[in-house]
Amino acid sequence: MLNLPFPQMKHQEKPPEDNLTELIEFVLLDFADVPHLQWLLFGLFLVIYIIIVMSNGIIFLITKLDPSLQTPMYFFLGNFSFLEICYVSVTLPRMLMNLWTQRRTISLVACATQMCCILVLGTTECFLLAVMAYDRYMAICNPLHYPLTMNHKTCIQLATGSWISGIPVQIGQTVQIFSLPFCDSNLIDHFFCDIPPVLKLACGNTFVNEMMVYIVAVLIVSVPFLLILISYGKIISTILKLHSATSRAKAFSTCSSHLTVVVLFFGSAIITYLRPKASHSARIDKVLSLFYTVVTPMFNPLIYSLRNKEVITALRKLLCK
Repeated sequence: MLNLPFPQMKHQEKPPEDNLTELIEFVLLDFADVPHLQWLLFGLFLVIYIIIVMSNGIIFLITKLDPSLQTPMYFFLGNFSFLEICYVSVTLPRMLMNLWTQRRTISLVACATQMCCILVLGTTECFLLAVMAYDRYMAICNPLHYPLTMNHKTCIQLATGSWISGIPVQIGQTVQIFSLPFCDSNLIDHFFCDIPPVLKLACGNTFVNEMMVYIVAVLIVSVPFLLILISYGKIISTILKLHSATSRAKAFSTCSSHLTVVVLFFGSAIITYLRPKASHSARIDKVLSLFYTVVTPMFNPLIYSLRNKEVITALRKLLCK
């Protein structure tokens, strides 16, 4: 789940000091343009939030409790499911509250906190998907060294690194953005405090800020994605060399779930943020961001459970108990 900034914002000249306003709160417009659908949207997103929390929570639970799932792959899957719960909990509860109360204000501190959490969790997802790809690479391409290389200590270190590596960078990035002066408008045309709509409200020349945000985002996405491509290139090459059709099918089945999630995550990011400038609009951005931040986490547990016999077996045992 990472929200990349797009570097096509307007570079306004800093207005006179008289025109600057010391903002203490913003207004998240979210879906205010469709007032007749507010209650329908509230019910829909409430159901989606419950599904995401319950389904990912179940996967997290069985990866911790089931003895047959105490392997590196399921250790990282448990981390990934917990990450998805955290990510949607940063955006959806606020959206549900806005739809219920119709009071869309959010304080500057709360907005900055939400943005920072989204950026940190998005960074974690990029790194964690790369770690999961490396785990599959070691399991398939170096099976003899796998138990030694991917021991419990190494798994904890890789997971911890994925969770904390983006914290200092994204805190600094958030502080940099909210240190900018803001113009009279405090209307954020989005359903959460994302970098692009917040930067649009800033006064003065934001070119340096935009470039710094863009460089950090490209590095955070491109490096893990490159590692994933390299890992799966070697994995596919190794699988194709297997003589047994059964072994090939089992190896492909092991990787297909993770690869599907990788395609959904990075594919939705590319569609959302790297499409041509002419096709950008606030409404389309909100719909695509909704798919990127809400729909994808909802389908991740479905992908892992339906395509993984071990998870299905563990789930049946949990339900029988």
